[in-house]
Amino acid sequence: MRDLKIPEQRHPEKAHRPDNAQPKKPAWIRVKAPGGKGYADTHKIMRDNGLVTVCEEAGCPNVGECWNQGHATMMIMGEICTRGCTFCNIATGRPDTLDAFEPGRVAHAVEKLGLNHVVITSVDRDDLEDGGADHFAQTIRAVRHRSPATTIEILTPDFLKCAPEVLEVVVEAKPDVFNHNLETVPGLYPGVRPGARYFHSLRLLQRVKELDPSIFTKSGIMVGLGEDAPQVRQVMDDMRAADVDFLTIGQYLQPTPKHYAVDRFVTPEEFAAYEKAAFGKGFLMVSATPLTRSSYHAGDDFARLRAAREAKLAQG
Repeated sequence: MRDLKIPEQRHPEKAHRPDNAQPKKPAWIRVKAPGGKGYADTHKIMRDNGLVTVCEEAGCPNVGECWNQGHATMMIMGEICTRGCTFCNIATGRPDTLDAFEPGRVAHAVEKLGLNHVVITSVDRDDLEDGGADHFAQTIRAVRHRSPATTIEILTPDFLKCAPEVLEVVVEAKPDVFNHNLETVPGLYPGVRPGARYFHSLRLLQRVKELDPSIFTKSGIMVGLGEDAPQVRQVMDDMRAADVDFLTIGQYLQPTPKHYAVDRFVTPEEFAAYEKAAFGKGFLMVSATPLTRSSYHAGDDFARLRAAREAKLAQG
């Protein structure tokens, strides 16, 4: 039996790679260890409902802060991914069959946590004909049924190996925010995200807007992988050409020595410059800090995103 707590079994495709040195983290990247009553309560609700969270699986540095506030990012369709991206801590391998009861359990947890805004993500499921699109749609509908006032943000895979129509299934379920991360600049894809295609991911985001302009679109990248500032600004331009509303930029942190090496730690001043540049390019919302992650402060950011759109519409 495979033990996903053991790195070698979690990432069999990385086990024979040479170790990459993990540089010491600067002061601005350190966080407190998770704990507290809110954290424990959130943990219990997740375990009682048999749910997986990307917060734990991806080793997010913000898990203590978010869980203390009762915010957790649900990860559907299991905890094993069919891809082996070199930056990611999600376990790789052959996933289990889909759990038909999972959408209901997610909806129950959202209701129990009393969430105003929920983020639902998933592993890549290249083994499924629709990449899990229908499972996403069922989960959105289940949450809407149990918590009609909760806004729903999804963070999807790229559906690279599926028919183009599967995206329509997800969009028709009407999430409030459709997020799909580009993760890095196109030149680094072969080393960082070898199973994905930059322009396919970009086109996916563009098609969401074409199918339903009322849905907010969102994407994010990591920095500190070896990219430079002009490449990051080009990604911003590409996203705006695809009508992406919300950009997140965060520091890449290496999960284990077998993962892609950290090139450098980007300074808070550089993040501030990226944020200023992105707003200048027309994004409605930008979050660019060392500890920014896709769903970090997602509820507060959604409120600002909606207000920014209303302000823009009021200006004509």
